Amino acid sequence: MDISFIITPWNCKDLLEATLKSIYNSETKFQYEAVVYDHGSTDGSLEMLETQFPQVKLIRGGDVGFAAANNEGIKISSGRYVTLLNADTEISKDTVETMVNFMDSRADVGVSTGKLVLAVSGKLDPACRRGFPTPWVSFARFSGLAKLFPKSKLFNRYNMSYLSEDDEYELDSCSGAFLMMRREVLDKIGLLDDTFYMYGEDIDLCFRAKAAGWKVYYYPRTVILHYKGYLSGKSKTKKTHNPRPTWEFHRAMVLFYDKHYKNQYPHMFRFVIKLGVWLRYLMVSRFKTYPGANFNGDPNPYSNTK
Repeated sequence: MDISFIITPWNCKDLLEATLKSIYNSETKFQYEAVVYDHGSTDGSLEMLETQFPQVKLIRGGDVGFAAANNEGIKISSGRYVTLLNADTEISKDTVETMVNFMDSRADVGVSTGKLVLAVSGKLDPACRRGFPTPWVSFARFSGLAKLFPKSKLFNRYNMSYLSEDDEYELDSCSGAFLMMRREVLDKIGLLDDTFYMYGEDIDLCFRAKAAGWKVYYYPRTVILHYKGYLSGKSKTKKTHNPRPTWEFHRAMVLFYDKHYKNQYPHMFRFVIKLGVWLRYLMVSRFKTYPGANFNGDPNPYSNTK
């Protein structure tokens, strides 16, 4: 098997159907498979899978979070490349052929992504190419400096909008909406860190891959359509707003800092970072019904999780 797609849906029957159709419409000489970890859907998704896609490797699971669900899918997959794929995406007919050929030609690249395009606007999904959220990068983003100076490498290192979306280049991190990796990477660094429940696990994975000597690459020679926000279940009113995404988003910031940056800065600096994160959490929780762009740059696909 050349490539395994790991998909972890929850109550998104129509989107999941479109995602799987795009996979099985691939025009390629390579062999591929789809592994679906379902979080306990009640909208007919399971029946749809059984009748329309019996070839899918299906795991009937529960609410374990994005990272843990993907790990369960990875464990039963057999591809030499493993690709995390959101259930609100559609790959192009050439995606499998293009991405496998690219990875086969670049033994130094351990993780890669294609060009994710937002279905609603037709614009690039900024989360598909990112810098690591160092304290400075995070400050520039959340203070608004990145938005004020979108073409500045100094202020907009996180979403890297100073680079052309049509060129290929090395990144720090890409989004779990479409993240392709060599199985050797997982064999060496381990699976996704399920301490991250729904945010930060893709950045953490890329961080560990780069630390182990592999490159992370943006390769825009194929397009992946992203219906970003359709899985979020975001509410228009505070009455039905689920606060968990906001909590997990800010929790992931602290987890990532503690895991990768804590020893690089004085102990007091960690206190300042945590204070800033949780103050922001309080502000977002108090004044917004939905956190908008989160730590991953992706809307939360499990915002209705209990």
